[in-house]
Amino acid sequence: MVTTNKKKSAGKSGKFNTEMFDDIPVLQRKWQAALRPGEALPRYEDVMLGSLGRLADHIVLLSEHNDALGVSRSGRYIQQWLNDDRWDIPLSDLPPDCATALGEAASSALQNGRPYLASAHCVRDGLVRTYDVLALPTSSRWGGTLVGAYVNERDAQYNLLDTIFSATDEGVLSLAAIRDAAGRPADFQIVHLNQGAARLLEQPLAALLWRRLGAGGNLLCAPDVIRQLRDIVACGNRGQIEIDLDDRSLRLGVTAFGDMLSLTVSDVTALKRSEVSFRLLFDNNPMPMWVFDAETMQFLSVNDAAVQHYGYSRETFLQMQLRQIWPQDEWATHSQALQQVGDVYDSGRDWRHLKADGSEIHVLTFGRRVAFDGRDGYLVAVVDITERRKAEARIAHMAHHDGLTNLSNRDFFQDRLRLALERSQPAGKRVAVLCVDLDLFKNVNDSFGHPIGDRLLKAVAERLRSEVRGDNLVARLGGDEFAIVLPSDVSPNEASDFADRLIGVLSARYDIDGIEVIVGASIGIALSPGDGASCEELMRNADMALYRAKSDGGGVHRFFEREMNQQAQKRRDMERDLRRAFANGEFELHYQPLVDIAANRISGFESLLRWRHPDKGMVSPAEFIPVAEDIGLIVALGEWVLREACSEAMNWPVDVKVAVNLSPVQFRSRHLVQAVISALAHSGLSPRRLELEITESVFLAETEANLAILHQLRELGVSISMDDFGTGYSSLSYLRSFPFDKIKIDRSFVKDLAERSDCVAIVRAISGLGRSLNITTTAEGVETTDQLDWLRAEGCNEVQGFLFSAAKPASEVAALLSGFVPRASKAA
Repeated sequence: MVTTNKKKSAGKSGKFNTEMFDDIPVLQRKWQAALRPGEALPRYEDVMLGSLGRLADHIVLLSEHNDALGVSRSGRYIQQWLNDDRWDIPLSDLPPDCATALGEAASSALQNGRPYLASAHCVRDGLVRTYDVLALPTSSRWGGTLVGAYVNERDAQYNLLDTIFSATDEGVLSLAAIRDAAGRPADFQIVHLNQGAARLLEQPLAALLWRRLGAGGNLLCAPDVIRQLRDIVACGNRGQIEIDLDDRSLRLGVTAFGDMLSLTVSDVTALKRSEVSFRLLFDNNPMPMWVFDAETMQFLSVNDAAVQHYGYSRETFLQMQLRQIWPQDEWATHSQALQQVGDVYDSGRDWRHLKADGSEIHVLTFGRRVAFDGRDGYLVAVVDITERRKAEARIAHMAHHDGLTNLSNRDFFQDRLRLALERSQPAGKRVAVLCVDLDLFKNVNDSFGHPIGDRLLKAVAERLRSEVRGDNLVARLGGDEFAIVLPSDVSPNEASDFADRLIGVLSARYDIDGIEVIVGASIGIALSPGDGASCEELMRNADMALYRAKSDGGGVHRFFEREMNQQAQKRRDMERDLRRAFANGEFELHYQPLVDIAANRISGFESLLRWRHPDKGMVSPAEFIPVAEDIGLIVALGEWVLREACSEAMNWPVDVKVAVNLSPVQFRSRHLVQAVISALAHSGLSPRRLELEITESVFLAETEANLAILHQLRELGVSISMDDFGTGYSSLSYLRSFPFDKIKIDRSFVKDLAERSDCVAIVRAISGLGRSLNITTTAEGVETTDQLDWLRAEGCNEVQGFLFSAAKPASEVAALLSGFVPRASKAA
């Protein structure tokens, strides 16, 4: 798929979808009208929510997460276009053509800060389809940017396969076999051909189409050609036919499909002429050359240079197959390479060949397909590069090794480390990097001179080489600094033991020309992936750990500790900020309306806790609630939520309820009932206007005690609701354990109501269960009128979701109540 910037005009090429071109100005005007003075982008709610109507099916909502775009919501048309109805997935999970179109349009819109109109092309079922993509950048109330992308197809499309066949210079034909009374192929009829075939057969296309070959009049009617076509049909396989004329040569590639034959016609005149030229240069060429059979790989001919270079006699050569000059460990790769060869090939790599005396040589091979004595073969020329490879190996060794110690150098070490990391990352294995530095080495140089220092470094290298074996690698980075990579998923304990042993080995005394030398060693260790996923990061962090080891007096090893410190610091910061937030009143409640479907009115509000951090802005409850639970703050925070929600509900009409979520930790505190009584007494709210929402985790521990608390709350007159019903393991058994007033249908079942029958069946079953048990059913996450219609039809009592409103601050509740607009059924 290719996306390109388009002008707003329809242009002159193709018949465009005029309805789509009515939609785009509407969306562009809607975007412009929603742009408020002083703001760079309009708000998401002002553009993408409201009266979009049928346009909603054509819109996909894109959001940024971890610096990558992903699909947050998508309409039905979009889901058909993507062939994917999932939400909250990265663009990389979508078909590449659609992902590219959406990604480029959204990126351009974000970069320009304006709506961006692009076109996209993709192939579906052999047809090239053209789509227009309008990306609308908007701001999110939670920070960041959301992009709504509108997608619609133009009317113009064309068949890709027909276009390719019509445009190619190669001839393409289809023949149908005609059988005689005995069932044998007797003749053939041309049922399809392209202009290239007509040109090569030197007949008008109309004169060839539907013509029987037995009627004569063209190159395919020769008796020998018809005989070979009959054989191919009878065998049901494929073949190749050569047609040689006075001035040109044609090659037919034939494939049988039952009684149908597919033919490709190629003009091979130039190839045949070049084969003659090659033959003239073959026999006396000083370069080793041979011809082998393309099917059997038998040598068909060898020149004198090949006989002399390989040492086999000509007679022996002509009795051999190609694989007999290959080392057995390369048979598979040689065979695979031959299967991929076309008419002309260059080996692209050096191969090993065996000479008659058993010695191996390195060669480059070059060849081309030729016809040899009526057989399909390959002419091959061989270049012996054995001596060149030896010289290159010596140069490569010098480039990758330290000249003094012959250990690997820094460049080679980094290459090997990168390779080890690439191999370890998919499997989640560790790679260890050890930076080694000699203690007191400077004293050796100062006392005995650099020649003794160099001899000492060579001795150190020998000891390192004896300890670092197998896939492990040791390198000299420079001076008296060495590095080791241990790629085989070592544990921290194994790395520690290895470092201790290495320090002992390197610290033993050295005898250099009768001079006794003693040095120590310090080691810093970094382990992937915790201490870094890249070569540079691991080496830098191992070096930092080495610095710590040297600072601690030397002769020891130290691990890099950044990750542990960072995690602990992040957790400490969160705990400190949470306690400060509670003391400073940084928490607030937002309220999302609960809508009674039958009465078409707001029956209540669910209270949702929000944290407005003074520096970070809004912090997700998913981040701070678990920490608040771990440190015990959730009990005090939960009591505050209860008091605040009850007090706020006193400002609402008396028939509007408030719902409060409870944490399982609040049940463990055993003060929950008293907290509810206190909140009701403090606010004066009637218990019948308070709903308490719990999840199934309340039942997973201390079930009897928690059930007793729930019964006490019911005795107060408070309603109890089961949240996220249907997603747990034992939801039905919980209904037997406690008489709930309400069950909330999880949003995962509501999202796909209009497209998936299993979701409809689940919603129907839960609604029926609620009616049977006299329990109210509330559906969460309602975002479209279609979903609302389904829920209404299935007998659901109550709904909540963005279709009506997102959660709003307490100051906006009165406006929600007074401005509520009932959502009528589409059918109405």
